[in-house]
Amino acid sequence: EMERQDAVCCSCCEDDPLTCGCSARGNSTEAFGKSSARYEDGTVRLKNANIELMDQDILYHLALGSGSHDLVEMFGDVKFVCMGGTPKRMEQFAYYIMGEIGHKLPTGTQLQDISQYSYRYSMYKVGPVLSISHGMGIPSIGILLHEVIKLMFHAKVKDPVFFRIGTSGGIGLEGGTVVISEQAVDGLLRPYFELPVLGKLVQRPALLDKKLVRELKALHHPEDPYDTVTGKTLCTTDFYEGQGRLDGAFCDFNENEKMAYLEQIQKANVVNMEMESLAFAALTHNAGIRSSVICVTIVDRLKGDQIHSPKEVLDEWQERPQKLVSRYIKKFLQTKGRFMDSYCGSPCVKSPRRFKLVQQESENYD
Repeated sequence: EMERQDAVCCSCCEDDPLTCGCSARGNSTEAFGKSSARYEDGTVRLKNANIELMDQDILYHLALGSGSHDLVEMFGDVKFVCMGGTPKRMEQFAYYIMGEIGHKLPTGTQLQDISQYSYRYSMYKVGPVLSISHGMGIPSIGILLHEVIKLMFHAKVKDPVFFRIGTSGGIGLEGGTVVISEQAVDGLLRPYFELPVLGKLVQRPALLDKKLVRELKALHHPEDPYDTVTGKTLCTTDFYEGQGRLDGAFCDFNENEKMAYLEQIQKANVVNMEMESLAFAALTHNAGIRSSVICVTIVDRLKGDQIHSPKEVLDEWQERPQKLVSRYIKKFLQTKGRFMDSYCGSPCVKSPRRFKLVQQESENYD
C-alpha cells in the first residue's frame, strides 16, 4: 500500500504553495489536501494533534522541553534556521553570521551550545538566526527536523526560513562550485521521500521553494571567484555504493558501469549529490516552511571518487555557501530594520525541576 501526498495545487503555487491565492485552492485553507501548514499569523501549525494534549513535549535530542524552558522567550524572534553537518562547522557559521549581521552578545557572555546536554546535535542562537548541526544522512537530519519544527511551533515563530548549508559531490562541476538545489531526487531520480509508517510506504514530495532559489541565485556577485549554479540534487542513503564509489569496503560494479550511471543522472539535470536534501525538502515542505539547500562541490565525480584538495582549500570552499546565505539574511534584516536583535543570554528556564528532568531524559535517551 502506498500513501501519496500531492505536491502542489497549480503551477503558480510552486513559488510558495502556502501563500498562493489562485482559484485552484478556492476558499479552502487546505494546501496539500490536508489542513493548512501555517496559522493565519504565519506561525507553524503542526500536523499532529497529539502534541497539544501533552503535559510537556520533551525535545530529547535538543535537550529542550516545552514545560521546562520558556521557548517563546528563547526562540520567538527566530527567522532563519541554518543547518549543516558538523558541530564545528555550525559553531563557525554562528560566529561568522554574528559578525555579518552586527549582533553583539551582552558583556560577560559568550556564544553557548544550547543543546550541549543532548550530546547529539549542537545549536547556537545569534539574534534571529539558529545555527544547528544535523549530522550525516537522512535518519539524522530527519530526527533533527522533527524536533526543530516542533520547536518552531512551541516558540510561536512566524514564517521561518530553513537553509541546509553543506558539501556535495559535483556531477560535471569543478570543486568549489556553489549549487542551489532546484529539486531533490532519490537514487532512482524520484522527487519524493519514501518512509515506511506502520507497515505502509508513505511518499512525501521533496519540494524546495523556487522563489527562494531565484532570490539566492541573484545574490551571486560577478566578482565571486567561483560559479553559482542551480539544478537537481541527488540524495543517497549511502556514501559509498549508493553514490557509485569504487573505493568502499564493497563494490559489485566496475568503472564503466559507474560512469554510465553518473552520465545518466547528468543527462537528467542532476548537478550534485549528497545525503540529506531529500528528507530536508520533504519535511520542510510538509511543515509549510520555506527552505533551500545550498552546497559547495568538493569533487567532480566524473573525474574521480576521492577528495584530494588541501584542507585550507576545502575550508575556503565550505565558506562559500555560508556567504550566500549570509547575503540573503543580511538583505532581509536590512529591509526589515532588524539588525542588532536582542539576545536571550540566560537559559530561560521556567521550571528548574523540569529543566533537570529534560537534561536527564536527553542524556539517557538512546
